[in-house]
Amino acid sequence: MLNYFWKKISCIVGLVLVALLGFSPTTQAAEENAGSVKASVRIGVISFQPLIPEEGLGNTVICPLCSTGYSSGRILKGAEKIVEDIFVEKLRELKEIQIIPPDKVQSIYKRISSESLKKPLLEVLKKVGNELGADVLVLGYIYRYTERVGYDYSSERPASVAFEIYMIKPIDSSTIWRGIFDKTQKSLMEDLFQISSFYKGGGKWLTAQQLSKQGMDEIFETFPGFVR
Repeated sequence: MLNYFWKKISCIVGLVLVALLGFSPTTQAAEENAGSVKASVRIGVISFQPLIPEEGLGNTVICPLCSTGYSSGRILKGAEKIVEDIFVEKLRELKEIQIIPPDKVQSIYKRISSESLKKPLLEVLKKVGNELGADVLVLGYIYRYTERVGYDYSSERPASVAFEIYMIKPIDSSTIWRGIFDKTQKSLMEDLFQISSFYKGGGKWLTAQQLSKQGMDEIFETFPGFVR
């Protein structure tokens, strides 16, 4: 009878311990954290493009995505790659993203573009995004990129940069973000309103690359983050 009593007590204690362990705050918190983990956003960055005015359009270029006309200027060779690298570096600061290898993105984009010459760009992007398994595709256009002539504290001609960047959701062709930067650096005597920008650059004349980095910081201030 006594043995039966102790066996029953042991059984009850065991069940209580299992219940406590199964519903402990630590276990519950772990389950909640596991449920809150989000899959990373897969991003494909299509090589940025310099836009040159077509014959008869003067210095106006047409954005391939939105068909809006913009005033262009000289673009130094390789400028599109410089701006793209600055963008990707800024993109890497964001959390929960996965950048698809650029070689893979460009290879698929070139092939689908050549197969769909008469198709609208958004339709091409939809196919590219589907094949890449991308949540977001990025396109960038360079409208102007001229280097300063002079030095940090003495410049004959300031740097001038203009670019536009789109983030497109290929599944529904929606634009989730658009950033545009267009600036020619001026002295404080010419434009007192840009005093904040001037001192962000250390109070000196910026190179085109430095101006591009400053512009990228500015446009990313408007980026709302990714919503899946």
